[in-house]
Amino acid sequence: MDPATSTATALVAALARREVSSAELLESLLDRVERVNPGINAVVALDAERALAAADRADRATVAGGPTGPLHGLPMTVKDVWETEGLVTTSGAPELRHHLPTTDALAVARLRAAGAVIFGKTNTPLYAGDFQTYNEVYGRTNNPWDTSRTAGGSSGGAAAAVAAGLTPLELGSDIGGSIRNPAHFNGVYGLKPSWGVVPSRGHIPGPPGSLVEADVNCNGPLARGLDDLGLALGVVAGPVPEEAVGWHLSLDPGPRLGSPADLRVATVFAQGRDVLPLAADVGARLEGLADGLARAGAAVEEVALPVPLGEGLRTWQDLVVPIIGAGLADDVYAELTALEGVPGDDPVLHGGRAITARFRTWARANALRQRHRAAWAELFQRYDVVLAPVMPTAAFPHDVERSMVERELDVDGIPVSHLVAMAWCGAVGSVLLPVVTLPTGRTPAGLPVGVQVIGPYLSDLRLLGLAALIDEAAGPGFEAP
Repeated sequence: MDPATSTATALVAALARREVSSAELLESLLDRVERVNPGINAVVALDAERALAAADRADRATVAGGPTGPLHGLPMTVKDVWETEGLVTTSGAPELRHHLPTTDALAVARLRAAGAVIFGKTNTPLYAGDFQTYNEVYGRTNNPWDTSRTAGGSSGGAAAAVAAGLTPLELGSDIGGSIRNPAHFNGVYGLKPSWGVVPSRGHIPGPPGSLVEADVNCNGPLARGLDDLGLALGVVAGPVPEEAVGWHLSLDPGPRLGSPADLRVATVFAQGRDVLPLAADVGARLEGLADGLARAGAAVEEVALPVPLGEGLRTWQDLVVPIIGAGLADDVYAELTALEGVPGDDPVLHGGRAITARFRTWARANALRQRHRAAWAELFQRYDVVLAPVMPTAAFPHDVERSMVERELDVDGIPVSHLVAMAWCGAVGSVLLPVVTLPTGRTPAGLPVGVQVIGPYLSDLRLLGLAALIDEAAGPGFEAP
């Protein structure tokens, strides 16, 4: 058993069998962080002393033979957007460099209550607002497969830490691909749950102390195995305390399918090319996955998107970008209102205008979003899952010197604005659906390629089961960089 490559599920089982102690496991991970982390800068804050004390308590409880939680004694880290009692939480912002929360975020508290030993925080871009991970507080996170390339974002530190063996389990968040694209870039598994399943209380952004559950933002695990995603979801999912008196969460796992031959799979790999091209090496891996599923007996069919990709991206911009605008300084916000008078309506300009959008614009986008959700639900009457790209390329070279609006991604020689490159993640995220991202193998250059496995709203447990069947045909699963 190697703690750097084992799944969280396997480590929890080994802890329960007393094959390894929590303290031994934690010390192994802390040693690996000391040796490996300087090259990738994924783990940015440690709480080693308190974590070792917590691990010791977990070991004594194991010896005593009393009841334990589903993560009992498991050391893990969390993304530095989650407030952690007594451990600095910055969300990559210089103004929060010394922010020391007095309570845990709700999801973090649930992890601890389940027995997890939180020993550190992983890097994120400024206020989780980029799909590269760098900030003025902690610097840049590098991809462990190729340190000249990005680890993605905004859960880039989380995915890089899991891939590099610095932690077996992570808690990330995703409003526009922030779990999915780092999982894709780093070759790990990620779950963006259905919206509302895992509460955001204690997540920055919003501001510290916010009680608002932000639209579209979802919170979920990253790990080295599919079973780990279900294990973590069972711990962190559920209502906020004041609503728990009125409802509880009971996700239906649905009927069990025995093999990939039982699957009805829709693919949309050829869709949306007028908005966002797909690199040939990424497309080849995705088509290889579809072919593997077909050889395994699954019914696989390329279908039209229920909502055109450009329309889905535009709706995401109208719903999510105003949330970003709400947190801007008054003077910056006032400057951006000038975009209302700029002619044109390309996706980059539309995204800029959305920052200062009126409620009227949001309300119309929300009404359109409900129609989009109905269109996706109708598609799921005929198919169990939909497979879609995560990003148009594998991990790309660092590009942090230019502003977001200036950055372009090279997709086989075609320049694509970064504000358009996340179209697949945004269009799927705005309709609030659960998504499992799983590795499908690597490009000829050796870079991981992931796929979005999309399911109906609130089908999270069933989706994890279906993703396990797809994973059989996807390739080798997790590979250590």
